Amino acid sequence: MEKDLEKLQENDLNLKSLIQTFNMTLESIEKRLSRLEKMDSIEHRVEVNQIDLSDIKDSLQRIEDTHNNDLLHINRRLDTHLVKIAKLEEEMIISKSK
Repeated sequence: MEKDLEKLQENDLNLKSLIQTFNMTLESIEKRLSRLEKMDSIEHRVEVNQIDLSDIKDSLQRIEDTHNNDLLHINRRLDTHLVKIAKLEEEMIISKSK
């Protein structure tokens, strides 16, 4: 009978130890899940910000391309006008010298 009682006590201690280990493992898992949730939230914010920044960059690139095309067109027109003015000045100089 004493042996059975000792076995029961030993089993009880083993069971308590297993429950404690299980509780510690659960706490560890909960902490890790909590960190993962926070990470997921942070990662989501980073992704959203990256998308926003990418959209802004694309928009700026389009604006820059449009303005560059406009500026190139304006520069060509100015060059054409400068060439015309230079030809007129040359013709005026030639006609004055005659």
